[in-house]
This record gives sequence, C-alpha cells and structure tokens, in this order.
Amino acid sequence: MAVAINHAAEHAKIDEDARETSLKALRQESFRTIVALTRQFAAPHAHTLLDVGSAHGWFLETATGAFEAVGVEPDEAVAAKCIARGVPVRIGYFPQALADGERFDVIVFNDVIEHIPDIRSALRNCHERLSPNGTLVLNLPSSRGLFYRLSKLFARVGLRGPFDRLWQKGMPSPHVHYFNPVNLTKLVESEGFELRHNTEMEAVKVEGLWQRLTMFGNVHRVKAALQYVCIRWGLRPLTGLFPSDIIVCIYRKR
Repeated sequence: MAVAINHAAEHAKIDEDARETSLKALRQESFRTIVALTRQFAAPHAHTLLDVGSAHGWFLETATGAFEAVGVEPDEAVAAKCIARGVPVRIGYFPQALADGERFDVIVFNDVIEHIPDIRSALRNCHERLSPNGTLVLNLPSSRGLFYRLSKLFARVGLRGPFDRLWQKGMPSPHVHYFNPVNLTKLVESEGFELRHNTEMEAVKVEGLWQRLTMFGNVHRVKAALQYVCIRWGLRPLTGLFPSDIIVCIYRKR
C-alpha cells in the first residue's frame, strides 16, 4: 500500500484514545453491515479475507466467524495493540507484507483507498492477489455526500475549514482523492473488476462526535463547539434526505 506516513508525527498530532472513542461505535455498526454484504456478494466458497490498513482491528474482529481474516497495518504502534489482543495483523504495507504468491478470496479497504496516491497500482495488486472470482470491497468517503457538498460551498465563499478537514489537510496521511459511485466504478472496472453492489453508510453518529471534531491538532474549542451544534442539531437530522458521505462498493474480479 503506497501510503507514506510519518508515524512519529502522526502520534504527536493525533490522540489515538480520542480517535478510538470518536470512531468506534460508528465503525463497528458499519462493519457489521459490510461483513454481511461481503458474505452475500462474495463467491459461495469465499473463505479468506485480507483487510488492508486494518488500523485498530475492529473490522477483523467483526469478520471473524464469517471469514478467516488477516490484516496488514503499517503503523507499528497501532498494529502492536491489535497483536496484543490476539487480532491477526501483520505489520507492513500492501502488498509487500504478503508472502510471494499469497492470495485471498476477499480484499477489503476501509477508509484507506482514498489515501493512496497511485490507486491504479493498488487495484492491480488487488487483482493479482485475489483468487479467481475474488471480491474487492471499498468503503470510502463520497463526493456526493451532504457534508462534502456543503463544505465545498463554504470553501467557495472563503470558509475553508470544513473542506480542509474533510480532505484531512495537514494530517499525516491526508485524503488525496474523493470519489462518487460512478467515477469510482469506472476506474475500478478499468482494472479488471465488475460492480456487484453499492450502498451508503451512516456518516455521522452523535456518540463520539465531539472527540472526532477535536482529536487532531490545536483545535479552537469555540469553533469546535459551534460545529458540534450545527452538525448534531442542524445537519444530522437532514442526512436522511440527501446522499450519504460514506459509500461501500463491492466488485468481483473478472
């Protein structure tokens, strides 16, 4: 996985405990849905699963029972915590952390593919490392989402904070791409896959929202509080009326 991350800088800037508090409830709920969808659309014989950029290991824990799952994670500190809990994680990058010729029935990227500069290379590696009729699952932010569209509108009138935050500007591993289901599928299908299913996931949960707004860098608390109020009581009730900021697309290797 061609993502360059300065791990020392990452831990200096991001409170991992706050990150876990801010994301865990939302991610675990989404991961249960993604595992069920993967089981539904993967080949009947699909057994082995690779989680690329497995982070805190929540997806691996959720997938246990449905698949024989293993993760690869380049952040040594985060991976070490997973290993200490007995979660099967290899420290390193995709595909370098894999054995020669090692293949999987399913490969999953949860909030990872948008950080990879050379996506085509990553997709080709997935194609090579998937079994015949293997399944590729991409869970990522969407440029069709309500929050993305509003933040882009704000940026056009000079309020760049929300837009820069969505792109994770200034973070150790910022977003380098944003996709929607149409242009993502056009790209992925050009690398030897076919779309089986796409859906949306909830992008915001009240539980952990404050930690999510304040976990990175020197956050202005008054601005964070205003954002919290706007999102919780202003925007979140509207999210069901607009496309979500999170999409999941499931592809089959041709």
